[in-house]
Amino acid sequence: MSSVGAASGVGALPMYAGNRAGVEALWRQLALRLRTVSLDSVPDVPAWPDDYLAHWREPALLLSQACGYPLVTALPGQVRVVGAFRYDVPGCEGILCRSQVVVRATDTATRLADFRGRRVAYNGTESQSGYNSLRALLAPLARGGAFFASHLETGGHLKSVLAVRNGLGDIASIDCVSLAEFRKHLPEATQGIRVLCETAAYPGLPLITSASTSDATLAALRGVIARAVAEPELAPLWQNLFITGFEALDEAAYDICKTMRDDAMALAYPALSAAH
Repeated sequence: MSSVGAASGVGALPMYAGNRAGVEALWRQLALRLRTVSLDSVPDVPAWPDDYLAHWREPALLLSQACGYPLVTALPGQVRVVGAFRYDVPGCEGILCRSQVVVRATDTATRLADFRGRRVAYNGTESQSGYNSLRALLAPLARGGAFFASHLETGGHLKSVLAVRNGLGDIASIDCVSLAEFRKHLPEATQGIRVLCETAAYPGLPLITSASTSDATLAALRGVIARAVAEPELAPLWQNLFITGFEALDEAAYDICKTMRDDAMALAYPALSAAH
C-alpha cells in the first residue's frame, strides 16, 4: 500500500482531556495498527495542542478530533472528515449526542424559561456543545434578541461546570461525554449540579485529517479505526473512554450545526447574551 505510506504525521485525540492516560494508551494501540497499513509516520504519542484551530489546520495532520461547529464554519476545504465515534453515556445515541444543560442542584428552577435574565457560562463561542446548540435551544424563548442578562466565557467545559457549581454562572451547556468523564474521573467537580434538560441532537466530535490526505489514506484510517473498535483485546481501552463503535462520515453530516446557527439567527437570536 505504497500510496498510503506517504501520509502525514501529526496526530491527536485532544477533545476529551480529562483522561489523558486513557487517550494515550488507546493512541499507542492505534499507532501500531496504522503502521501495519504503511502509515509509518504516525506519532508514538498524541499531541495536546493549546491552539485547536492551528492544530486542525496543520498541513501534516494525519488524525485528530475536532468540534462540529468550527468544522463547518472555520475549516471547510481545510480538512477531510474521517468519521465519528459512538459513545455510551447519557445523551448519546449512536453517533448522535446532545448537550446536557446543567444548573446548581439547589436551584429551584424547573424549566429553561425560568433562567431568563440570569447568567450563562459557556466554554467558547465556537463550541457546538457549549454554545451553538444552546443558542438554538433558547432562540424560540428569546425576546428582542435577548434571554440572559449576562454571560461568562470560561474557556472549557470543566470551568463552566465549576462556574455553575460555585455560583459564578447559573446555567451551562456541557458536552455529554465530557460530563460523563467529569463524573467518572473528577466526581467532586460535578457535586452540587444537576441536569435540567438536553439540547437537540447532532453528530458527535468529528475525526478529521488534512485536506491533502489521499483517498487511499482516508480509507486506511477508516478501516484501521473500524477494525480496532471491534477488537476484543482492546475492549478495556475503548470502554475506559466510553467508546462503543465508529462510523465513517463526511462533512455533510455536520450541516445540522449550520442549521442550528441559521435557525437561531432567523429568530433574531445571534448570541447567548445580549451583552455579548
